[in-house]
Amino acid sequence: MSTGPGLGRPDRADESPDEQPPGPGGPGAAADRTAVAGAPGDAEPASTPGTAPSGHAKWGTTTSGTAENVGYVPTNTGAPPPVPRKGPTQGESELVREALRDAKVSRETSTAAAATTATTVRTMTGRRDREWPRPDNCRIITIANQKGGVGKTTSSVNLAASLAMHGAQVLVVDLDPQGNASTALGVDHHAEVPSIYDVLIEDMSFADIVVPAPEIPNLYCAPATLNLAGAEIELVSKVARESRLRRALEAYDTDKFDYVLIDCPPSLGLLTVNALVGGDELLIPIQCEYYALEGLGQLIRTVDLVKAHLNQQLKVSTILLTMYDARTRLAAQVAEDVRNHFGDVVLNTVIPRSVRVSEAPSYGQSVMTYDPGSSGALAYSEAASEMAHAGAVQ
Repeated sequence: MSTGPGLGRPDRADESPDEQPPGPGGPGAAADRTAVAGAPGDAEPASTPGTAPSGHAKWGTTTSGTAENVGYVPTNTGAPPPVPRKGPTQGESELVREALRDAKVSRETSTAAAATTATTVRTMTGRRDREWPRPDNCRIITIANQKGGVGKTTSSVNLAASLAMHGAQVLVVDLDPQGNASTALGVDHHAEVPSIYDVLIEDMSFADIVVPAPEIPNLYCAPATLNLAGAEIELVSKVARESRLRRALEAYDTDKFDYVLIDCPPSLGLLTVNALVGGDELLIPIQCEYYALEGLGQLIRTVDLVKAHLNQQLKVSTILLTMYDARTRLAAQVAEDVRNHFGDVVLNTVIPRSVRVSEAPSYGQSVMTYDPGSSGALAYSEAASEMAHAGAVQ
């Protein structure tokens, strides 16, 4: 005897169909139950207020095929709205609740991520096929933050790719021993390849190591190899160890480039100091979480020391908010705090969480070529446009 919906056991008639044991109908019967779950008059299992109904939620459609910008959308639309919970929401801790007490969402971050993406799409419509203004002189931009996982390499690669796709000549200097920027640009960086290590330690010229990125015209890369992992120790005994990258760039014809982006390792060692001395501008990617703010003060103090003793031209020109999730008040609060503290150097564009951005390096590409229509690609393109136009104004 079948025990599916409408044919349940008499002794369990008071239970909902999902609570009854499955009958011999197999997977097909389960699919039938799912198909009729939203029909008028069907009883659905009650959901706990404040949580997504298990098995009865669907995700909105995004470019990346994942739920980047939306949350649960319950199918039982006829049910009364859930009663707000008095306790902490899922994922909140006492520390987070304390930090968010009396929090106010800023104008730039108060909308949902879907609205943010839609705005980006509208803005990009008129700019995608146009060349952006190019700077009068080569802009050497160091991209640094000693905290790992905040989007330094991802931002370096995708900003560079976007600038190159709009007419600029761009060089990416991979100063991270992991060589992730080289991987994302599809450039070989095995041990036998001439790399930035040879420039810093063996006094090789940039002209001997710079190679074009195969996927994007106008984009070039100075790759990093694992040999760079030992450069921190080897630099200690070198003369003018903090300025070796600067001298190598000055000896190289950087005037043929519009932008030189230096991707730093997640530390404040000699490699990062070389990048700070070698650059004229500093771009700081900040993940929209409080952990990302903890070491920011130390980075700013290091920048001040470099400005005072090694590179007076260095300035914090750009701050980019990454991994923004508009479903959380935490992201909005971090964004507001950063904007209030740093002011106009914070780009209006925020980079949302995007699976496509993470997938692209596994194919040796930036997200700009891997999925140009994804929310991450559109956001990075808009951020690059802000940088290009701001540099032209200056």
